[in-house]
Amino acid sequence: MSTLGRIAARLLACAATSGALFAGGVAYAQTASEPESGDASVPFALPKSGPFTPADINIDNDKAIADWFRSSHANAASEAFSHWDDDGEIRAACATCHSGEGFRDFHGLDGTPAGVVDGPINTGGVVDCGTCHNAGLSEITEITMPSGVVHPVTGVEASCLTCHQGRTAGTTVEAAIAGLPADEPNPELRFINPHYATAAATWLGGYGAAGYHYEGQDYSGRFFHARPVASCNSCHEPHTLEVEFEPCLTCHLADSPDDIRIARQSYDGSGNTSVGIKSDIDANADRLLAMIRAYTDDVVGSPVIYDGTRYPYFFADANGDGAIDMADGRPVAYVAWTPRSLRTAFNWKLVTADPGNFAHNPHYALELLYDSIEDLSDPLGVDIEALDLLR
Repeated sequence: MSTLGRIAARLLACAATSGALFAGGVAYAQTASEPESGDASVPFALPKSGPFTPADINIDNDKAIADWFRSSHANAASEAFSHWDDDGEIRAACATCHSGEGFRDFHGLDGTPAGVVDGPINTGGVVDCGTCHNAGLSEITEITMPSGVVHPVTGVEASCLTCHQGRTAGTTVEAAIAGLPADEPNPELRFINPHYATAAATWLGGYGAAGYHYEGQDYSGRFFHARPVASCNSCHEPHTLEVEFEPCLTCHLADSPDDIRIARQSYDGSGNTSVGIKSDIDANADRLLAMIRAYTDDVVGSPVIYDGTRYPYFFADANGDGAIDMADGRPVAYVAWTPRSLRTAFNWKLVTADPGNFAHNPHYALELLYDSIEDLSDPLGVDIEALDLLR
């Protein structure tokens, strides 16, 4: 279906919920019997006679629909919703979060068994109104995270936490590398991707156990922030998804969320506390990626290149010329992972997959980055103390 077709289909769906038909830019009411005397229920939103131009008709939720329509949740042309167009249907493993139809199927809101996508799920779907406003959400009381942690939810929290938890966790990595020598490449290992937009995973922190947790280390739990900030909708306008910054100014003096600093010490070794905590997280993330590359070069002897625009993101550079190796016109995936490089790359990807990590749980992000940097410092001969980082 073309982008224009998807837009038309969604407009018709909205019209159907209002009981309206559109023709030539003029709105007509569907035929319906007159309500009984004293019956306040009306089965359609438009007046009972017409024609009327759409601009003359008041629809109570028109602003919410317009806000949603310009959000990324409604962008049917984006890769998140069009990736499967050539396949003719969305794969069951992906459909839960990449289609409202798949979400309702997974949670049994369409009458099918919960916990599995029965499919097939049609292409062209988006995160539609029924994803977050389905009455059945009130029956969902818990969400299971990739780590196995079962987290209680209420109402629309089920939607947010289902689709922003990632698809793997540190426990996935731990199982893959169990019993293997830390610095020995293993051709059976493959990059384990935490997936994208992992805000819920970051928010729940060590309690949700999304990251690879190093033995003997403690990790900050769910980030409660200030008392009024209790859910995703506390900060995000639910339809546009935009961050409502004004409430932040109650406690923070800053020009933007990026400029907010939650600590009086420097975590990245720069000593600069005049910038937002985002700067520290970004600096340590950059340092970690550089160390991962140095480790694959100097310790493993098999260089790696990261390309965030294509899966599986990490590719081979056997001759060390700085260009991704190609075979049959396709990039060659990196297959010289060691347990050490795999777990540090997983933590790096988890932190950077959430662009709002500095607001969702900065403590947890910094802890994962520090521990991964420390993990690589020994085989690289780096003095972790000299970096002047803080955990």
